[in-house]
Amino acid sequence: MTIALAIDWYRKMLWTAVLVGGPVILAGVVIGLIVAILQAATQMNDSAVAFAPKAAATIAAIVIAGPWMLAQLVDFTTSIFVAVGRLHP
Repeated sequence: MTIALAIDWYRKMLWTAVLVGGPVILAGVVIGLIVAILQAATQMNDSAVAFAPKAAATIAAIVIAGPWMLAQLVDFTTSIFVAVGRLHP
């Protein structure tokens, strides 16, 4: 295995992590921003109020995007195992 190949696999690994984590993080950020705007408008600054919508958005994002995220992880893992099988001792 060359250094260039290792760097390429590292790049693919990071990109897969961004793709898989993206929907959940994006849902949390969007809902967090909406809740923050509503809290600023109503002057109700309680941290417990922000938790429930973020938790619900995270669960919804996992339920909706879960099969796609799992498919991305399975594809990456399969390609890793195939590449390891091609390595010569």
